[in-house]
Amino acid sequence: MEDITTIAALYLLWKSYKRSNKRRSVWVHNVIKRRTQFGEYHSLIKELRLDDCRFQRYFRMTCVQFDDLLARVGVRISRMDTNYRRSLSAAERLSICLRYLATGDSFRTIANSFRVGVSTVSTIIPDVATAIWDCLVEEFMAVPSTEEWRSIAEKFEERWNFPLCCGALDGKHVVLKAPENTGSQFFNYKGTFSLDLFAVVDAERCFRVIDVGGYGRTSDGGILANSAFGQALKSGSLQLPAGLPLSGGDHLGPLPHVFVADEAFPLRKNLMRPFPGRNLPRERRIFNYRLSRARLVVENAFGILSSQWRMYRRVIEVQPEVAEKFVKATCILHNFLRRTTQANTQRAFSVADVEPLPGLGRIAANNSAREAIRVREVFTSYFNAEGMVPWQDDV
Repeated sequence: MEDITTIAALYLLWKSYKRSNKRRSVWVHNVIKRRTQFGEYHSLIKELRLDDCRFQRYFRMTCVQFDDLLARVGVRISRMDTNYRRSLSAAERLSICLRYLATGDSFRTIANSFRVGVSTVSTIIPDVATAIWDCLVEEFMAVPSTEEWRSIAEKFEERWNFPLCCGALDGKHVVLKAPENTGSQFFNYKGTFSLDLFAVVDAERCFRVIDVGGYGRTSDGGILANSAFGQALKSGSLQLPAGLPLSGGDHLGPLPHVFVADEAFPLRKNLMRPFPGRNLPRERRIFNYRLSRARLVVENAFGILSSQWRMYRRVIEVQPEVAEKFVKATCILHNFLRRTTQANTQRAFSVADVEPLPGLGRIAANNSAREAIRVREVFTSYFNAEGMVPWQDDV
């Protein structure tokens, strides 16, 4: 019996040795070999460059913007050729990443389209996404200075009729495939697994501050409290401009610059949220309407983001730390595209742009500091007197 066991073990060892020393019959698959002939980058994309509209639908940016982006990140994403094979060009690597972000297709689908290996795609996309963030963040999403906060507030008053507002903030769930060994940390109230994108948006729907990577189970208020922005806002180290009196409301005294948010966030002296409850007095309903009108910019920004980068409409099947790279890349690309689009002329806003919001439903109450309550009451008085707009009577 022992002899049979020994013979079997030797046979298995011999088979294992033969497998480990077997030469690969194919170093590069024939499909990948013909990449320069039939791959999307070498065939379809060259044709799309002749039609800017189709190119824009494919990459979510124009040829000029693509070339501008390539000039900014090309050096960072280039790789050297070796004696065994030629590396993919920076333009092709960027194309693979942008196509994934624009569609949310699986890595295998992208690999088949561009005729490269799946493992190559799974390496390229996170690397290029990281490079996009690193190369663009200083120019397109730097933390605003005091003067920039003041400029944002002026645009909010001009376009959205909410004075001293430095931004609208909210959170968005980015749906993930359930990460392994995380329990219910990423499981949110909507019944999906997600990580949180927290954002502060200016009057032109550009992201000014983002915080990515919060657990899906965490509330918006909790995400704010744990973020660097929330801690700076609470400690007063955000370099906001000094308080000013409202236009035509000098008798009300100076008020601090504020941010606007929905009922999921706490009320603070520099963070305004709607009044809670149903059947509110007219004055409070008008305040809620004016606040909601200003806050819509963050909802608009999230809507534009998910419409432009369709990966947000799919379940992202990567680890959370990799998904963070994709989210940060799309947010910075959102700003890049909005600021480099020459045809992005801003039309005048009319009452029809924002419908009155009389049915806000019940809003949960929470304890608020006296100073925060006072600031909100002053805004309420102002919106019902000196700062009223003609169409708010319809609320």
